[in-house]
Amino acid sequence: MLKRLAFLLLLCAAAPALAQHLEPTLTDPAAEARARLLSKDLRCLVCQNQSIEESNAPLARDLRRLVRERILAGDSDQAVLEYLVARYGEWVLLTPRFNQRTLLLWIGPGLLLLAGGAAVFALHRRNRRAMAEAKPAAPLSADESRRVAELLKSGEP
Repeated sequence: MLKRLAFLLLLCAAAPALAQHLEPTLTDPAAEARARLLSKDLRCLVCQNQSIEESNAPLARDLRRLVRERILAGDSDQAVLEYLVARYGEWVLLTPRFNQRTLLLWIGPGLLLLAGGAAVFALHRRNRRAMAEAKPAAPLSADESRRVAELLKSGEP
């Protein structure tokens, strides 16, 4: 019992070591807000689908620190983004810019939607035309009608 209590106390004493280290923030609240806003627009290069603001990866921490350094140096938001794009490429932006290289990325979903709609419309139109041109079924002969009636009465499949 005493060993278990000692183990629990030791475990509780070690818990602060598991706590995540807080990053230094900027003293100016407006500058810190800018840094956080910019960090939400930048992709974590390790996680790839998270912003550096949300990521706990060491590289994301370094990028957050770099954003704060650039803001402290007096860079505008656009200048900070340009600096990071020059250093890491367009991939660092969560929302890619609209330019010739990303044109298909921006208009591609709309083009696919239009192509899918046109295909559905064409298939529907062809199906309607085929149904209109189809010959109506010939009426049953007397023998066929009698056989159907017998099958319905007997309950055979």
